[in-house]
Amino acid sequence: MLAVITGGSAGIGAAFARRLGARGFDLLLVARREDRLRALAAEISALHHVNADTLAVDLACDEGVRKLAEYLRSAPDLGILVNNAGFGTVGYFFEAGIADQDRMHRLHVLATMTLTHAALENLFPKARQGTGVINVSSVAAFGASPQTVSYHATKAWMNAFTEGLAMELEGRDSPVTVQALCPGFTLSEFHDVIRMDRSRIPRSLWMTPDFVVQESLRGFAQRKLIVIPGWRYKAIAGFMRAMPISWIRRLSIAAGRRYRQPKQ
Repeated sequence: MLAVITGGSAGIGAAFARRLGARGFDLLLVARREDRLRALAAEISALHHVNADTLAVDLACDEGVRKLAEYLRSAPDLGILVNNAGFGTVGYFFEAGIADQDRMHRLHVLATMTLTHAALENLFPKARQGTGVINVSSVAAFGASPQTVSYHATKAWMNAFTEGLAMELEGRDSPVTVQALCPGFTLSEFHDVIRMDRSRIPRSLWMTPDFVVQESLRGFAQRKLIVIPGWRYKAIAGFMRAMPISWIRRLSIAAGRRYRQPKQ
C-alpha cells in the first residue's frame, strides 16, 4: 500500500515516513523543500527497499492542493494519508500581519479538508481494513490562548472535522479509519521556526517525533479517534476538558501576560 505524508521533510512527518517505510509502505513525501524530500526518500528506499517518491508543492496555495488532491483521487493503492503539514506563529492576532494568519488557515483547514475529501473518495469504495487518514492536530486543540489564536482555532477545527468524519464512516459500517493526532511539545523544527525559547518548557514535557508517531500508529491499528501521546498530555487534556471555561480563560490570559513576546 501507499502512504502519502504532507510536511514529510522533517520532524513528525519524517518520523511517519521512516516508520511506515519500515512497515513496507511505498511513500509519497510532500513538502516545499525538494532537496530534503529527495534525501529522505533515498534513505528510506535504500534501507527498506520500498518505492519512495516526492512531490514539492506549497499546500497553502490552491495549485499545490489541487495537484496533490488529483493524485490522491487516482492513486491505485492508496492506504494512508497523513495530513501533517503545518506551522505556528506567536504574537497578538490584531498586531500580526494577516498574511501568515491567512496562510495558516489555508494550510491547516482548507488543505486538510480538500486532501481528506480526495483520499476518502479513493478509500471509501474499496472498504479495506488498515486504510484511512491521520490528521496531525495538537493538544492545543482543547483550549485557546493569547498570541496563538489561529493555531488553537485551526487545530480545534481539525479535531471537530475528524470526529464528524468518524461518525459518518461508522454510520456506514466502513473499515476506513480517521484519527486526530494531538501531540504536545515535540522536538522538531516547529519551535525553531517561531523562535521559541525551549528552556521555558520543562524537559519532561518534550517528546520525540518517533514516540509521537509510534503512539499514533498504535492508535490507528486500534481505530482510536483521538490520540494524545504521553500520559502527561492525556492528563492535561482531560483537565482542560473538565475545567469550567471561565477558569481556562483566566489561566490563559495570565499565561499570555507572563510570556508576552517583545515586538519585532
